[in-house]
Amino acid sequence: MSQRAIFAPLVAGNTKPRGVRVKLIAFASALAFAVPMVAQVTVTEPIPAVATIDIDASKVASQPIPRTIFGTFLEPIGNSTYNGLWAELLENPSFEAGLWSPEKTADMLRERPELRRSSGVDVPLPWEPVDPRQGNRYEVHHGDAANSWQSLLVLGVPGETTGIKQRVYLPIHRTHDYEGSFYAKHVGGQTGVVVALKMRDQDEVLASQQIEVTDESWKKFSFTFHIPDGKLHRLDPADFVVQVAGDGRIDFDQFSLMPADAKNGLDPDAVAMAKAMHTPLVRFGGNFTSSYHWKDGIGPRDKRINTINNSWGIPEYNSFGTDEFLEFCREIGAEPQVALNLGSGTPDEAAAWVRYINEHWQMHSGLLWELGNELWGNWNLGYPTKDQLAARTLEFSKAIHAVDPTARLIATGADPEVFKSWNAIQLTNTPGTFNYLSTHFVVGTGEVQQKTPTADFVAQASLALPVELERRVRQEQQQIDSTPGYEDKAHVAFTEWLFIGERLNAPNFLNMGGAVLTGGFLNMVMRNADIVPVSDMTGIMEFAGIWKKRSQVFGTPSYYAFKMYAGADIAKLVSVVANSGLYSVQHGVNRLPEIASVPNLDVAAALSADGKTLTLFCVNRSISTDIPTKIGLHGFAAGSQAEISVLNSPSLTDSNDEISPDHVQPTESREAVRPDGWSHVFPHGSVTVISFKRK
Repeated sequence: MSQRAIFAPLVAGNTKPRGVRVKLIAFASALAFAVPMVAQVTVTEPIPAVATIDIDASKVASQPIPRTIFGTFLEPIGNSTYNGLWAELLENPSFEAGLWSPEKTADMLRERPELRRSSGVDVPLPWEPVDPRQGNRYEVHHGDAANSWQSLLVLGVPGETTGIKQRVYLPIHRTHDYEGSFYAKHVGGQTGVVVALKMRDQDEVLASQQIEVTDESWKKFSFTFHIPDGKLHRLDPADFVVQVAGDGRIDFDQFSLMPADAKNGLDPDAVAMAKAMHTPLVRFGGNFTSSYHWKDGIGPRDKRINTINNSWGIPEYNSFGTDEFLEFCREIGAEPQVALNLGSGTPDEAAAWVRYINEHWQMHSGLLWELGNELWGNWNLGYPTKDQLAARTLEFSKAIHAVDPTARLIATGADPEVFKSWNAIQLTNTPGTFNYLSTHFVVGTGEVQQKTPTADFVAQASLALPVELERRVRQEQQQIDSTPGYEDKAHVAFTEWLFIGERLNAPNFLNMGGAVLTGGFLNMVMRNADIVPVSDMTGIMEFAGIWKKRSQVFGTPSYYAFKMYAGADIAKLVSVVANSGLYSVQHGVNRLPEIASVPNLDVAAALSADGKTLTLFCVNRSISTDIPTKIGLHGFAAGSQAEISVLNSPSLTDSNDEISPDHVQPTESREAVRPDGWSHVFPHGSVTVISFKRK
């Protein structure tokens, strides 16, 4: 994930839905214009009264559509892993300091001003004292922790109970049972400890368990909770409470609280939704790659160090590490695609990680490995200069191939509009050094050249982006093929793509407009799968994929668009031609402001491997016009009915959230198919998948 996209903190458990505020930092210098420019969308061919789509299934592409164009992307950013895919309900379970950057800490305190009282009594965030009136009854201990560096001593008040608490959101809609553990040692006084779940900021106990802590050395304790029916409702906050009795002095460290139905530590709702996406590939990468040391994330989970994620200023607990990532891939039927640390890492460290994953994956060798992430960006730790780039790529390539000669490697390439000089350096390496050059397109759709654009202009300019991207990736491949020795020996891997909308009315990864963009992008990579056999949507968790807020898991509209495509039974493209009118964009989105000949209906069609199913993918880019269309079928004797899945909503800004998780979803229907062709109306701003069965 590029630091050109810096996201405001997504604090777990917000009581109100929050949008994602995005600041786009220019990758290239901003252009200055002497005179005001006029943003334009020009109709070059009007939408006909009845559009046409002609499919000729007898004209079949020679190359299969690789499943790997439906890859996804997972990076520890926001709440994608912790507070997301990982089912742990507690934050900072080991009472560490410095897990959030100053900016993120300030955001947390602004969102939750009640946490300000914690720092005054030495309670690490986001823990709180149960009774602030008791004052200073807490001491952070260093150097003798059960985990990482710090533990927390709670000094009881005689005749009272003294303790700490943390706000949690339980998936009560799914399970009433919870399991936990902690480390503790007795320092003095009484030995009783009560762990409990209570109503938020209330004394009402939902569940509790008393434990005696008598040992003067660290010991692990376990507990279970059952929440009675009707006591807590979906999205309601609760408090996880730890209290010592009377004058007890107990040192605590490394807590855990998990839903009892967690799948090897993974959130079962998130796993189920990820599995339903049918993604064959999950990229474990992003900016965090350049400072990630994989050995920190293996071994007993409660002994892994808690530290800060260098790239995003958020905690890295390391409880979701290599083994957990591979388990997630197994659960959803995907293969791992791992980005290696070419920042602070070494070739030997990378080779050891390759060896470890190959041994623990035990499916087959020849996995995809990415040689760094966005190495051209100075936000990545230890980024190479251009003089170092080719040699560093070669050094890591040799180390990995020495461990696994069948490994397929993705070298870091540049973005589609600025790739030439950077990629030329990579192409000075000997052919065989890598199999693919990566490209990313993480774009602010609301960032247009026109200073005061209308919402309609922003939408039309944004929805046109995949058309120009198609032209640019062809240029990337042409540069590769024109390099001696590289002809057809390396291709493009679109390892990150995401449409960000800083303006509230812009299409973005959270709304229906983003779903239309997703459909257009997937049509583009299907048509260009011969040169872009790998693409990874950002991301499988958060961004365009699955979200979890207040323990409610839900998908964006883009999630459903992706699922419609990746779940289709397709193997090879067939010929399809549409006549639906064209428009062109001038002074549009900064990254690709000039886009000519944009079809209103963007279509692709494909046959299944057995030839018994024909699938049509259609994106209607028009923001206001439903398009009646006559569909002609040639070379395929279809049955009497077509199965139709349509994703649309009244507004391109409609979205899903934890309150209304199913607001935007596809609708399913059937329509009669006439042998001589038939008509269908494609709603404006929609994604439609139509499946025909052979007679």
